[in-house]
Amino acid sequence: MLLLKLLLVCAGITLLLAALTILGYDIYVYQRARRRIQSAEHAQEKLLEPELKLRIRFAGMICVGAAIALLLASIYDVVPAGHAGIRVSQLSGTESETLYPGIHLMSPFETLAVYDIRTHTMTTGNVDESLTDKPKRHETLNVTASEGLKIGLAVTVRYKLDPARLAYIHNNLPADIDNEVVPPVVATVFREVVPNYTIRDVFALHREDIRKTASEEITAKLKRDGVIVEEVMLRDIVLPTDYAKGLEGLIEKEQEDESLIVQTAIEKKQVQIAQYQAEAEKVRTVKQAEAGAQVRVLQAKAEADAMQYTLPLKEKQIQQTKLEAEARKQATIQNAEAEAQAKVIDSRAEQEKQQLLASAEANRIRVVAAADKERLQGEAMALKSNPLLINKIVAEKLSDKIQVMMVPADGKFFFANDVLKSPAQQIFRQEDQGVDPPARPQGGPGGGR
Repeated sequence: MLLLKLLLVCAGITLLLAALTILGYDIYVYQRARRRIQSAEHAQEKLLEPELKLRIRFAGMICVGAAIALLLASIYDVVPAGHAGIRVSQLSGTESETLYPGIHLMSPFETLAVYDIRTHTMTTGNVDESLTDKPKRHETLNVTASEGLKIGLAVTVRYKLDPARLAYIHNNLPADIDNEVVPPVVATVFREVVPNYTIRDVFALHREDIRKTASEEITAKLKRDGVIVEEVMLRDIVLPTDYAKGLEGLIEKEQEDESLIVQTAIEKKQVQIAQYQAEAEKVRTVKQAEAGAQVRVLQAKAEADAMQYTLPLKEKQIQQTKLEAEARKQATIQNAEAEAQAKVIDSRAEQEKQQLLASAEANRIRVVAAADKERLQGEAMALKSNPLLINKIVAEKLSDKIQVMMVPADGKFFFANDVLKSPAQQIFRQEDQGVDPPARPQGGPGGGR
């Protein structure tokens, strides 16, 4: 916005200069025409009198545009960040309203007074050289202690202007507040406070009290002038050279004295501790002896009491041992009887088992014999009805490696007559006589289980 205002002002001035240039050019053209007429009077030619033609309307329009640009540039103003301003009217004076950062409308009869409301720093004494943004430095603040000796103080005060009281500041305070208002107040307050203390109090004992008291008074005084104090720091104290040397020696002696006092107190406490330890050891020994005697008495009483209960307990133990022996005897007898009875029962069971096995085997033999009988009778009946089965039976009994030749059983072949017919005729003969045929061995052809 500041750039826009600058451009409007430049545009207004440029337009005014353009209007003046146009009028000047018109006058120049008129004067040149007159000089030409005057130079032509001695000649035979006669020129007409020139007429002054000023482009007043065009120049007036340009002036109006310049006036508008200047008026637009003058009806507003800009307060930058970190600042505040007040209107100062040429008709009514300073207005009380504070203008904060931003754009504000202004009348042509008003001007804007801008103040920096950011934190300022006033520093006395030496400043740390490593700081990039060094505050404005004043000379070391010299004050007088109660002994009449001068002390140098390095003080730093952080403050800022109260935006609500800029009108008062503008009307009553000088423009350079950083040099003409704050430093005198700070110096005056410290020169009023420090003389109430000795150099030693200022240096060691009451340094913080002095800073707090001075901070309160500086804050109160500058607040009346519209300055807000944020912090007062007492950075360093510069003592007189002679006094500093004497103070160092005195401090060393005091430190030695204090160390002796502390050492003496420690030794006294060590003596007291030794006495307390001796008394404690004595009491501990007595207590231990008394405790040992009481323990022995209690042990004797306990043994006497224990003997009263030990004899009945021993008698009960003997009786219990007898009862346990008798119980073991009875248990042994009962176990032996039980084993004998078990053996008798086992022998009876074994005998019955053998009898049952014998009966079962006899029964099996009878059943097998009856089955063999029935089977042989069936084979005999089959052979009797069909004699050619003999050849089949013989072929089944012979090995596969023996060649078998089947021949008719008409009595002309000796093998059939002697080998095959003889057993069959014997079987038929026994059946006719009513004799059972002999049992065939198990596993034969057509037999087996």
